[in-house]
This record gives sequence, structure tokens and C-alpha cells, in this order.
Amino acid sequence: MALTPQDASKLAREICALAPIVPVLVVHDVAHARPLAEALVAGGLPALEVTLRTPAALDVIREMAQVEGGVVGAGTLVTPADVSAAVAAGAKFGVSPGSTPLLLDAALAADLPMLPGAATASEAMALLERGYDMLKFFPAEASGGAPALKAIGAPLPQISFCPTGGVSPQNADSYLSLSNVVCAGGSWVAPAKLVEAGDWKAIEELAREASQLPRG
Repeated sequence: MALTPQDASKLAREICALAPIVPVLVVHDVAHARPLAEALVAGGLPALEVTLRTPAALDVIREMAQVEGGVVGAGTLVTPADVSAAVAAGAKFGVSPGSTPLLLDAALAADLPMLPGAATASEAMALLERGYDMLKFFPAEASGGAPALKAIGAPLPQISFCPTGGVSPQNADSYLSLSNVVCAGGSWVAPAKLVEAGDWKAIEELAREASQLPRG
């Protein structure tokens, strides 16, 4: 039996609740995949979003999916083909910058819990109408930041969000303190320089700091 939107949101919410920050990862070298995932999980961030923005992304997901304690998802899903490839690689959840009926249908048929993106009240309402109540708020900072998300949440208290896009250590608190935010997506826990240098201890420490951010 195919996943329902309600089930998909329930599963996505459980994954988002694992830690205050979901690392948003752009990984170019598959050799970095396993040690990077191990460092982030050891630091207290088990839910990992690997964006399909590099040729290595699917192989990275395959490697990270084998790391104990990690829950690896695929980000930047925009087509049904992306969904199929992500599931085949071992992704346990999907994240999209927005949503289309075809994309959502494909994710449900593949039993892939999806975190669909919304930036406006109308987009959020359309997804809620379909049965999704756990969404990605993207691009967060460019769409008005925490004040905008708070304003959208006032008439739509039944929807929860994972804001992503421009979230940083400097503004993460402003998002995480909102009652309609479960977690936030951030790339700062795995900066390219540290990944390229293979400084997994430094990344683990960044993850540990992020894992201790308070949630409202």
C-alpha cells in the first residue's frame, strides 16, 4: 500500500525531531561520504540531507546509508526520476525546494517520506489541503526569515516547518524558538574547507554545538 501524505508528514516530522539541525550537504567526493556522516552522527546530528547537486550525490547517499545511527535523505528532488534514483541509493526521506503533483505522487508511490518546500501561505495551504502538515520553508532568509515564518504560522498553526536557506549559527535561534518550527536545515556544520581537509573532528564539534541549540 502506497504511503499517504498524512503518513509521509508523520514520518518526516519524526525525522525532523531527531535534532534541532539537519545538515544540508553538498558532497563532491564520495571518499568523504562515510567519515563526514560518522562525524555528524557522532556530534548528535543523525538526520542528514544530501543534496542532488553533484555527480557524486547518489553514491554519497549509498555510502552514508551504511553509517550506523544515521538517517540519510536526498535533497533537491525536483522530478519523479530524482525520487526513483534517491530511493534506489538508500535515501530514507526526500526534501524538495517546492512541490509539484507529479513529484509528490512519485514520492508517495515509492514510500518515500517527503518534506516539500513552501515559501508562501498559499503554497503551504495547497500542501495542507493535500494532507501534508510538515513542510520545508525555503528559501528561508530570502522569504522574510523568522518574522515571515512566524506570520505564516499564525493562521496556519496546524503546519510545522523546517526552515532552510540562509540559516546560520547567528540566526538559528530566531527560527528554532518559533512554535511552528521542528528543526532547521543548515550547511554550516560541514563547511567545504573542513570537508576538503578531512578535519572530521572539527566537523563533529560543529555538529555537537548545533545539536545543543534550544528549540521552542
